[in-house]
Amino acid sequence: MSDRSHWDRIYGNGRDEDLSWHEEEPSLSLELIREACALPCRVIDVGGGSSVLAQRLVTVDQAEVAVLDICETALKIAQARAGDEASSIRWIVADVTVTEDIGTYDVWHDRAVFHFLTEPEERQAYTTLASNTLPRGGFAIIATFGPGGPTSCSGLPVCRYDSTSLARELGGDFELHRSLVTTHRTPGGVSQEFVYSVFMRQ
Repeated sequence: MSDRSHWDRIYGNGRDEDLSWHEEEPSLSLELIREACALPCRVIDVGGGSSVLAQRLVTVDQAEVAVLDICETALKIAQARAGDEASSIRWIVADVTVTEDIGTYDVWHDRAVFHFLTEPEERQAYTTLASNTLPRGGFAIIATFGPGGPTSCSGLPVCRYDSTSLARELGGDFELHRSLVTTHRTPGGVSQEFVYSVFMRQ
């Protein structure tokens, strides 16, 4: 995982809407979260950055929501966009690979963080935190670049996964519940293959 200054530069050097991972509405994430647990529930959006997902969960579903991201600049963008709802969201500036305790949540959501973890020890730390954060029966929803996705993003190398290889990385605490392959079209018009995998904490 790169340091915070890298992501501060990424978010600070242009419009949030022009970033490759930007999506106007996190429709698929909302669908999968709503399928995973009866709302309102406790959701943590790992690497949520400037996404509107937390705002949607708070205003529409009345969920208890936290957003964790290494980049404070991104979280400030999300806070400003959320307006009055920002005070209902817990904002956590932290590196998911070194943080030891973030509380307990029913759903762990990660769209496009795990594939940046290119070192085994980073992936192990992530998995340990996810396992400690979710109770048994909780769900982890993790979206990564698929086998046909890009090999780098934002100037950094990434790992690509299908649901089976991701399940191997997460280990025995997580049972694959569902997966689907999607295509994300970037604001610049580039198509990127993503795999969304839903796991139940055992």
